[in-house]
Amino acid sequence: MSESSLPNGASVVVIGAGVTGLSAAWWLARDGYDVVVLDKGIVGWEASGRNGGGCSHYQSPLFVEEQRLWPQMDEMLGYPTEHLPERIILQRDPHLLDHYRTVGQMCSAMGYRVDDLDSKQAQEMVPLTDETCLGGIHLRFGGHANPQRTVQAYAWALQDLGGRIFQHCPAQSIETVGGRVTAVHTPRGPISCDALVVAAGPQMGMLLEPLGVNFPLASARAEMIVTEPAPMMAIGGVDGNGLYGRQTMRGNLAFGGGPHEWIDMEPSGPAARPVSPLARNLARRVAEMFPKAAHLNVIRSWAGVIENTPDGRPIIDRLNHPANVTVATLSGVGFGLSPASGHAIRDLVVDGVCSFAEISKLGLARFATLEPDWREQRGWAG
Repeated sequence: MSESSLPNGASVVVIGAGVTGLSAAWWLARDGYDVVVLDKGIVGWEASGRNGGGCSHYQSPLFVEEQRLWPQMDEMLGYPTEHLPERIILQRDPHLLDHYRTVGQMCSAMGYRVDDLDSKQAQEMVPLTDETCLGGIHLRFGGHANPQRTVQAYAWALQDLGGRIFQHCPAQSIETVGGRVTAVHTPRGPISCDALVVAAGPQMGMLLEPLGVNFPLASARAEMIVTEPAPMMAIGGVDGNGLYGRQTMRGNLAFGGGPHEWIDMEPSGPAARPVSPLARNLARRVAEMFPKAAHLNVIRSWAGVIENTPDGRPIIDRLNHPANVTVATLSGVGFGLSPASGHAIRDLVVDGVCSFAEISKLGLARFATLEPDWREQRGWAG
């Protein structure tokens, strides 16, 4: 994947080979831009390749574009993402069931079909549950995809268009002249650029601070568990009991969900931890949601690090200073929104404005008066 010799320059340098950075790079390369992606590790190594794979973010201004693009992504990229349509949300709590039925009504009003399910219908559609499930909703949109396959698809598609990815090549500092970024410094030397995209996940604040940009983030470990294969369900994307996830094409149940384990972050990434205290909690909740799969063994677990903004919403913005820098953090929802976020970032880099949605509410300026100790106030400190 990586080349041994870093080029002297590129039209656009993207810092971060997670799903957001790779999608942005791919959209730019589609328009003929010479793009170089830098990453401290390998593609999709953090939360981009280690998440529930959901593609149903109805509360985002990028939602409509997300839904338009996902069914086309295998064809557009030329590689499989394993995208499958539709999703089910189950509930064992009557108050949450009412809440999600209200969400379903909201989505239906937007033109996206949602069907209410009673307990019997839910059990028929999700045969791994039982009568403890009170019901749910069936989203006739969205769906899920394989995070590892999708990240690799973006990377290969980018390279097919001439884009270059340099793994194990961290951005160490960003050079500016006259209010614009002119180069990114790495252990392999500097690389000049006409425009810079920073999609570096939890490291974004550290990279941008020397430029006078306050980029508020709190890092958390997001745990996932995977079970032995279960009988295949007709719709493998199922949420509920505080969980998100999917059934893989082999039948494994891959699920995650809070609470987050707040951690401190270094420029090189998080400290390694072979065991997380959250795995047992996740296993219990998966067994509660799928009682007929409660006998299955957990065969592996993993954690990806996600960066959280103070209000939990993404930041996608083109900065005023330095003027040629576009920043993006998706605050834990990057995978599903990646087709649309990459398109939006491409628009900001090339045109200065998003062509398909009003995304000003995702701008960095909303945190201009944020308290310096906001993490401590929220109990988000590692």
